[in-house]
Amino acid sequence: MRAGMPRYKPVHRDPLLLPVVLAEQIQPGTFEFALDHLVDHELDLSALDAKFRNDETGASAYDPRVMLKIVLLAYSRGLNTSRRIEEACRQNVLFMAVSGDSQPSYTHIAKFVRELGEQIQPLFTQVLMVCDRQGLIGRQMFAFDGVKLPANASKERSGTHAELRHRAERLDKAARKMLELHRSRDAKDDDAGGPGGGGGADQRVRRAQELHREAQAMRDFLAREQPRRNTKGQELKSNVTDNDSAKMATSKGVIQGYAAQAGVDAKHQVIVAADVIGSGSEQAMLLPMIGQAQVVAAQETVMTADAGFHSHDNMHALYEARIPALVADGQMRKRDERLAGQQRHRDKPDPLHDKTRIQPRTVRLFRPQDFIVDAAANSCICPAGQTLYSSGSRCTINGRLAHKYKGAKSTCGPCPLRAQCLRDPQRTPIRQVAIFVRGAASGHAATELMKQAIDSARGRAIYSQRIATVEPVFANIRHTKRLDRFTLRGKEKVGTQWRLYCLVHNIEKLARSALREGRR
Repeated sequence: MRAGMPRYKPVHRDPLLLPVVLAEQIQPGTFEFALDHLVDHELDLSALDAKFRNDETGASAYDPRVMLKIVLLAYSRGLNTSRRIEEACRQNVLFMAVSGDSQPSYTHIAKFVRELGEQIQPLFTQVLMVCDRQGLIGRQMFAFDGVKLPANASKERSGTHAELRHRAERLDKAARKMLELHRSRDAKDDDAGGPGGGGGADQRVRRAQELHREAQAMRDFLAREQPRRNTKGQELKSNVTDNDSAKMATSKGVIQGYAAQAGVDAKHQVIVAADVIGSGSEQAMLLPMIGQAQVVAAQETVMTADAGFHSHDNMHALYEARIPALVADGQMRKRDERLAGQQRHRDKPDPLHDKTRIQPRTVRLFRPQDFIVDAAANSCICPAGQTLYSSGSRCTINGRLAHKYKGAKSTCGPCPLRAQCLRDPQRTPIRQVAIFVRGAASGHAATELMKQAIDSARGRAIYSQRIATVEPVFANIRHTKRLDRFTLRGKEKVGTQWRLYCLVHNIEKLARSALREGRR
């Protein structure tokens, strides 16, 4: 007996007239509800209204409150381009509800974000004040850190002015070769009586014109912009597309981008300060970021930052301003006795490597701790048993006091341990070593006080909370909100986009706080 055929529920795709009440799509406890209430009832947007002069003449404009809601809602959903936001306003019921079915074009959306400029920082501060009124800021500890994000610029168009000038000449030369090849082939076709031109020839001409335009753009840039220089007067690499950005080394290679900064409160991970810098060095951002955070800081709030923000000038400025802070230095982990045995784990082979293939092991070079100091003879003994003689008794290296020693050619030259002692045994004749004087002051009183504070039991306990405070914020913005690169150009516009994402993060905290209150 044959089994019967299964029966399924019917699938209908006929037109349906569904009643949709837009106001009911914004439910309490959600991000969009907190956003809608915040923009309509808490924020002062009179500065945005002041931009318009169309009360008597001119076309009607999109309400800046509606535009702000659209952009922040889009960023919270991982939509970071104006075209995708425009599409959401036409197709997504939630965006229709928040915008009142306004449906602005992508050009209006891009123009709104681009021109926020001076208004974004007051908006950020107003939302921060709302977070404070809701009790979301604890003020016990603020953690400062930065994340490097790619810019809307190509790192191939970066270089010093001399390098860019040379690149423009090479582009012109390549374009001339293409045109010469095009003319020679045309001449051969004419002599042979065959058809000239063709799709390939047209493509070569277009490519040559593109190269000429790129070379001209570089020359215009060089004529318009002065070389960028650091505090020491050294020339930095410029970028033709976005000269405010910079090349930065990251764990995944070198990028052309910005270092986005954030200061985060430890209680609920509310962002209390936000900014960007077009440089891989973050030392210059510590004091401005702390200055921003002072709006909601208390006198006893501890400011924490990693070694990337450490400098003697910063430590002196914090000491003079009497600001409680814990800023790590480059030697902090080496002074921590709890990490004394970590080197033996680093010397082990990678546990994730392919064990079926033999990997050559890196030779561990002798370190200063492998040398034995003989204070009475004013010398030290190397691992091979040879004597290194004093070459400087009170030398300052990175602010620390050290004693330098060096070997002799007669003993270092024939030494069988040269490969373990010197990075380049073929070129380096002798070994030199610097032994730091334990407990010696660096000559910078504020730096020494900071070291004592961060090495104390209380300092270590507070500083250990820093990474768990700020890193989840970066993870939320980069991965959940999908800000994997900035889409605008220029420090001001990139700073606007970064603060908008920080606004989204803080509004999420307000929404969750309201949801918790509603459940009680």
